[in-house]
Amino acid sequence: MQARYEEYSLDTQGDGEVVDVTALAQKAIDNSGLHDGLCTVFVAHSTCGMTTIEYEPGCNADLGTVLERIAPEGGRWEHNERNADTNGHSHARAALIGPSVVVPFAGGELVLGVWQKVVCVDFDDRPRTRKVVVQLLGV
Repeated sequence: MQARYEEYSLDTQGDGEVVDVTALAQKAIDNSGLHDGLCTVFVAHSTCGMTTIEYEPGCNADLGTVLERIAPEGGRWEHNERNADTNGHSHARAALIGPSVVVPFAGGELVLGVWQKVVCVDFDDRPRTRKVVVQLLGV
């Protein structure tokens, strides 16, 4: 078993933007020389999440709608009160989605469903530059 690590920089717009990072994960596999294993894609920020979804405008909008119902931007957030901040909802949404996703790869290719993509969702209330880490374990 071998481990490989790659780090990428991702510019985002915030406000729930969904960014397809599948190609970054696949690029790390391509660069690694590994054929079979596990690919962890992690975003190193507390107002972003990483998940899989059918990456298309309808699903992206539906995800935003669901998260607005669960963690409304206009709600009262203790984080905002204590820190004179405006992104309490972003932290809650990111915690619900989680910072990473693990996808197997076989024959040098990610094992994803036909429409499934690995996506980073930036919940912050302003544009940011994000660090995306891809960790591979495999042979």
